[in-house]
Amino acid sequence: MPLICEVCAKVITTEKGLRVHLRTHTGEKPFECAMCNKKFTDSGNLHVHLRTHTGEKPFECTVCSKKCSEAGKLRLHLRTHTGVKPFECTVCSKKCSQAGELRRHLRTHTGEKPFECTVCSKKCSQAGELRRHLRTHTGEKPFECTVCSKKFSNSGNLRRHLRTHTGEKPFECTVCNKKFAVSGDLRVHLRTHTGEKPFECTVCNKKFSRAEELRRHLRTHTGEKPFECTLCNKKFSTSVYLRGHLRTH
Repeated sequence: MPLICEVCAKVITTEKGLRVHLRTHTGEKPFECAMCNKKFTDSGNLHVHLRTHTGEKPFECTVCSKKCSEAGKLRLHLRTHTGVKPFECTVCSKKCSQAGELRRHLRTHTGEKPFECTVCSKKCSQAGELRRHLRTHTGEKPFECTVCSKKFSNSGNLRRHLRTHTGEKPFECTVCNKKFAVSGDLRVHLRTHTGEKPFECTVCNKKFSRAEELRRHLRTHTGEKPFECTLCNKKFSTSVYLRGHLRTH
C-alpha cells in the first residue's frame, strides 16, 4: 500500500523510502563519512561518496571501457555513443543528452544569470562562465602550453595558442578554401565574399567589416592619437603611421 508524506503529500512506495524522504524536510543526515565528515540522508549516498576517496569506479562502459563511479554517470556517458538526447527544449526544440545541459540551454531563452561575481557583481548564466570570469580578478592562469610554457586563463585560449606551434588551421572558407586557425578570423574573412559591413560609424555612418577598422576610423573624428614616438614624442592615430615615422629617425 503506498504511503503519503504528511509534509508535501509525495507518494512513497515503502516505509524505508518514506523515512529517507522525511529527512529532506527535517534536514537530518545520520550517515557521516569517516574521512571528511560530510553527512548524508541515506547510506546509499554515503556509499557513492566514499568512491571519491577510494577512487573506485565499478561501472564500466561496454563500448569504450571508460569506468564511472556511479551508475547514473555511466548512463549519461553511454549517450555519447548512442546519440540519445531525451531532453528537449520547449522553446526551440533543441535536444540535449542531460537535464543539466537543457537547464543551461534554457537560460539562452530566459536571459537568467543566476551566478554573480562577488567582486564586481557581474552576472553569468553558467557556473563555468563565472569561474572563468573570476580569473580576470585573481590573475590565475591554470592552463599552460607544453611547448613554450605560456599560461592562459581558459582552455579555449590555450587550444588556439597551440595552433601557433602546430600550424593547424581547422576553419576553412567554403567559398575559396582558405584556412584559419581561429573561427573568428574565418567569420571576418567571409565578409570579403559577402560584402557585409556590420560596424557603422555613429558620426558619418560609414560602414566597416571589422571592429578594428571602425576604431581606427573614429580617430579621424575624435583626433585621438594613441601611438607616440619614444624618440620625439610625436603622436599618431595608427601604429602604421608611427612605424613609418620611426624610419625617419
